[in-house]
Amino acid sequence: MALIVQKYGGTSVDGPERIKRVARRIIETKRKGNRMVIVVSAPGDTTDRLIEIARQITHSPSEREMDMLLSTGEQMSIAILAMAINALGEKAVSLTGGQVGIVTDETFTKAKIKKIDTRKIEKELSKDRIVIVAGFQGVTANRDITTLGRGGSDLTAVALASVLRAKRCEVYTDVAGVYTADPRIVPDARKIDRISYEEMLELASLGAQVMVPRSIEVAKKFDVDIHVRSSFNDEEGTVITSEVSRMEEVVVSGVAYDKDQVKLSITDVPDRPGIAAKIFGALGAGNVNVDMIIQSSAEGGINDISFTVTRGDLKKTLDIMDKVKREIGAKGLVYDDGVGKVSIIGVGMRSHSGVASKMFSALAEENINIEMISTSEIKISCVIKEKDIEKAVKAIHRKFGLAKTAGKGVK
Repeated sequence: MALIVQKYGGTSVDGPERIKRVARRIIETKRKGNRMVIVVSAPGDTTDRLIEIARQITHSPSEREMDMLLSTGEQMSIAILAMAINALGEKAVSLTGGQVGIVTDETFTKAKIKKIDTRKIEKELSKDRIVIVAGFQGVTANRDITTLGRGGSDLTAVALASVLRAKRCEVYTDVAGVYTADPRIVPDARKIDRISYEEMLELASLGAQVMVPRSIEVAKKFDVDIHVRSSFNDEEGTVITSEVSRMEEVVVSGVAYDKDQVKLSITDVPDRPGIAAKIFGALGAGNVNVDMIIQSSAEGGINDISFTVTRGDLKKTLDIMDKVKREIGAKGLVYDDGVGKVSIIGVGMRSHSGVASKMFSALAEENINIEMISTSEIKISCVIKEKDIEKAVKAIHRKFGLAKTAGKGVK
């Protein structure tokens, strides 16, 4: 019997009717002769509501207690889904991340998985049960509950598929797969049938909401194919895999955007060796992930250094940088939370010239100013004003001919 891991997002289990639909899909797959491990997110906007409750109590809640609170959302989902499956005549058991042996480090709210003990899952599977696992969570060696950060349920599913040697990992969400752009912004965006880990990792890290980067990193490392599908229909979705034929023929595979950005600038920084190490070393020690960095040319022995972080890390970043500013003798620290990032991704960019200029032209034609630029072999990102993000995505998507009628996607 093949083992299949399925993950269902919050919209898929938001309400009794959707939960019953998911239960029927799971049972249908099991009755085809498969063993089933299911990973579930918190229903709907439960996590956001729990965060809001905490903020009404205190502006600086303990990260440990936040993990204790947020982990309850997934526990609701697994219990109710197990009830639905049992009511339909199949045997199911719900288990928390800790109960299935997901052990993490002690970085609350952004924990990393250290190991997974599969004995509990295998025991339940041997009883012909469908195992329903709470995504997004684990426990430390000291049994403290931790959460894995944004999109942690995807990571849970891929990690379980890896250690259990699953035949496939299916990720069910509210969209039919991975698109050349967000179809909510670009209605004629095209679904991509197959995409490489490399391209999907860039798309995810640059703001595409379908998957999170950490889950793709694990999938790539352990060669786990992921099938992204909609939980609301039976259409084929997008397969994320190691190699995709003819993918270099497509110069740009997709356009991504990220509005969860803040640009910070530390000004009048003394131009001497070791300054950048002090700035970004302090941020790293504070578990702040820095994205784009730009340094102005030095004039009179001083320069400015700008970088971007997520909005959730802004307060922590300001606290750290206020101290660093005094230590290095810089004069100013300013930030702009009205920015966003727009990016293009494509393996074919390695062998085609003029891609950057084409992107910049698309933005210029819409009178959109570029504040920061970052490039790699297969991506180009620009920081622009947040108010211009949607206009930029549409313009770039149109400029590179990525619409449904423009030709075939990555196959």
